Amino acid sequence: MAHATAVATTESAPDSASWSAVLALSLCVATLIASEFLPVSLLTPIASDLHLSEGQAGQAIAISGIFAVATSLFVAAFTSKLDRRQLLLWLTALMLISGVVTAFAPNYAVLMAGRAFVGVVIGGFWSMSAATVMRLVPAADVPRGLAILNGGNALAATIAAPLGSFLGQYIGWRGAFFSVVPLAAITFVWLLATLPSMPSRTRANPLAAFQVLRRPGVPTGMAAVALFFMGQFALFTYLRPFLETVTLVNVSGLSLLLLAMGVSGLLGTLLIGSVLRTRLYQALIAMPVMMAALAIGLVVFGSSLGTTAGLLALWGLIGTAAPVGWWSWLSEALPDDAEAGGGLMVAVVQLAITAGAASGGLLFDNGGYQIAFGFGAIVLFTCAIAAVVLVRHDRSRTATPTSREHLL
Repeated sequence: MAHATAVATTESAPDSASWSAVLALSLCVATLIASEFLPVSLLTPIASDLHLSEGQAGQAIAISGIFAVATSLFVAAFTSKLDRRQLLLWLTALMLISGVVTAFAPNYAVLMAGRAFVGVVIGGFWSMSAATVMRLVPAADVPRGLAILNGGNALAATIAAPLGSFLGQYIGWRGAFFSVVPLAAITFVWLLATLPSMPSRTRANPLAAFQVLRRPGVPTGMAAVALFFMGQFALFTYLRPFLETVTLVNVSGLSLLLLAMGVSGLLGTLLIGSVLRTRLYQALIAMPVMMAALAIGLVVFGSSLGTTAGLLALWGLIGTAAPVGWWSWLSEALPDDAEAGGGLMVAVVQLAITAGAASGGLLFDNGGYQIAFGFGAIVLFTCAIAAVVLVRHDRSRTATPTSREHLL
């Protein structure tokens, strides 16, 4: 009876505190995404200070992805008895600890430990984010709550890389990483004050995320998701050394280019919704094809500052909006099992980011940017092929003309 009373109290009449909690979660998202992608704009100084190659420094993203994968798949089952409020607070505290450990890392091993911590937070938080919003606000307001949550994602994607580059210029890469710490502290206090008790509803089934792979079309869709993020991050992770050595920009110019790419990405997230409502599957095919073409364009025209700036702006526009398309596909493919599918999606995305960053780093160190970026283009084009297969599969099992309007 106590459990039922707690749930009813939490969800029956959301008030301003509930919406404040959603805003706090949005800040948590922004801080987390900033933490995840700060290495993109700080690879060069990290590598120089810790006496690493740029490819080794890029593994700071890869290691966080490995831990995010493991956490996203099993956190729900292994914490099935823990109140979700407590779990979110523990994850936020771990994000703060990660910032401190990374900022003061004396060597490569400690740096990797700090990045592993943030990987745990990424996997745990994203696996529960949508379900948490659904428990904080009424069903009719869930889209609004999710939009606020993802607003933090888009904002961080816009400013993390250029801000990291800017801060790194004046306070060093360690200062840039430490700047996350006060934001994490504010988030913790805000969540502590506004999150209600949310007793767990999850059953201890460690295989739940994998069971959705039995559903028709899901394996193909997940493969396409993996190929998209792998191809994207084989290139994106190594933009700074490319821009410094090929396009020959200074730190200020680098910050401006990354900011322009982020602003384009924010614009893309605002525009993609109207496209996805009527042309979801066409967009899922077209976006990786266009990004593959942009990757090839960077290889060919990378020495031209103006052309490179335009290509990167388009890369941001498409690359930031594309994940929205894949989450929309998931909601259509698994409308009755979106939570388990979401956990699997987080794992797939993080594993793909890890594979992209790792393989891109090896190719960048041993073959140069042409090989690394060319590899990214091939993987992105393969994603488009997988999306075509997915369209044909869904077309074959779709019976009503109304549903076919979303297909080619």
